[in-house]
Amino acid sequence: MLSEMGNDLGGAKLAHYTEIPAEPFGEEAPGVSIRVLIDGERDGAPVYVLRMIEIAAGGNTPDHSHPFEHENYVLSGRGSLMIEGEWHPLSEGHVAFVPAGVRHQYRNDGPVPFTFLCGVPASRGQA
Repeated sequence: MLSEMGNDLGGAKLAHYTEIPAEPFGEEAPGVSIRVLIDGERDGAPVYVLRMIEIAAGGNTPDHSHPFEHENYVLSGRGSLMIEGEWHPLSEGHVAFVPAGVRHQYRNDGPVPFTFLCGVPASRGQA
């Protein structure tokens, strides 16, 4: 159960990330799970959605692009971000900005989970 949420906070949300279930990303992303920490529809965040992505050892996201930007902050582990075919190492404390329309992919390069925050616009379909 979420620590605090509701009208007594004026619509604000307070929760520990472990209270938000991690969902498998899908067959196209082996070893990847996602927690939607702050959501536009569920939480009423009109501008941005905050997600936590965890990639298990040996896992990766699909090689893809989409019509919206996103920002990343690496929490733990060691991985790489492919931007337009070129791989770049990432580890705890790194930040990355992926512009709209840019081909990219994430992979775990280490023995422990590679975990990062990922912010995307709430209006991803309309951006």
